[in-house]
Amino acid sequence: MPTINNMFLDKILFTIQCSANTFPRDNFHLTTQMNLVSTTALTPDMKIDTIDVKPGLAGVKSIVLVLSGKGGVGKSTVATQLAVNLWKKGLKVGILDVDLCGPSIPRMMGLEDEEVYQGVQGWMPVYADKLHDKRMAVMSLSFVMPDKNVAVIWRGPRKTGMIEQLLNKLVCWGELDYLIIDTPPGTSDEHLTCIEVIQQEAASKLTGAVLVTTPQRISLCDVRREITFCQQTNLPIIGIVENMSGYLCPHCTECTRIFSQGGGEQLAKDKSLPFLGRVSIDPKLTAILDSKSDFSHKASYVSADFEKLADNITQN
Repeated sequence: MPTINNMFLDKILFTIQCSANTFPRDNFHLTTQMNLVSTTALTPDMKIDTIDVKPGLAGVKSIVLVLSGKGGVGKSTVATQLAVNLWKKGLKVGILDVDLCGPSIPRMMGLEDEEVYQGVQGWMPVYADKLHDKRMAVMSLSFVMPDKNVAVIWRGPRKTGMIEQLLNKLVCWGELDYLIIDTPPGTSDEHLTCIEVIQQEAASKLTGAVLVTTPQRISLCDVRREITFCQQTNLPIIGIVENMSGYLCPHCTECTRIFSQGGGEQLAKDKSLPFLGRVSIDPKLTAILDSKSDFSHKASYVSADFEKLADNITQN
C-alpha cells in the first residue's frame, strides 16, 4: 500500500506491495512480495491534494474498454485520441493503462517523467491537463516503476492483484464522465480482471468495448476471436474501428491505400455491429505522440476522424 513519510521531511515515499497467496512455480523467479518505490522531492510550490476523494469507481459515469486481438494495430493511439476528443468536449475523462508489461499511455500523453502521489484516501492520478482545469486523469503502472526500462515479469495472480488495485481500490478517480481503459493485445488475465471487477463493482457503468483492427486479414481474424471473447464474458461491444486504413502524405495530405481497405467495415456488417469509422496513418500524429509536449493544443490531419469516434461514443 502507498504511504507518505512525515510530511515535514523533504521526500514523499511510495511503496506498492503486490502479493498473492500462491504463485505456481514462480518462487525461483520472483519473491512473494515485490516493492516498487518512487521518491520525489518536495518543493515550496508543490500542492498536496487534500480533497477527501475515496478510491474506486463510485464517481465514474461511463467505462469504455479499448481492445484489439493483435498487437501493433494502434490500439493505444485510439485510446488516447478518444480520451483527448472527449476531453475537448468539456467532459471529465480518465485513462487507465492496464498494459502492465508494455505501458505506452504515459509517453503518448507527454507524461513519461511524471509520478503519482498520495492523497487523503489513496493515490491521486496524474493530470495531463494540470495547467488547465484537471479534467484528464491518467494512471499507469509506469508512473510508479523506479526504472521504466526494466521489464515487469509477473505471473497472472500478480497482474490480477495490481489491476484490481489500480481500477477500484487504490486510485482516487473522483468524478469522471468517462474512464477509458487501454488493455494489452489479446484476451488474457488483464482483460478478465477488468471485466470481472467492473461487473462486480460498477456493472451499470460499463458502456462496452471499442474493438480496434487494421484492414489486413490476419488482424481481422484476431478481432473475430475478440468478438467471441466479448460475447462469452457479457461485455457489450460499442463498435469496430478500422485503423491504418491508408497513409496520409505529410506534404499534400493525399491518402494512399497501402493496405487493403474496408475489412473492418465488412466485419462489422457481418457481425451486425456498429462501424465507428476509419483512421489513416498520419505522420503528424506520430510526431505528436512521440513528443513530450502538452497534448491539448495539438491537431493532426486525422483529428476529425477521432472527433467523429468520440461523437459515436457519446451517442451510444
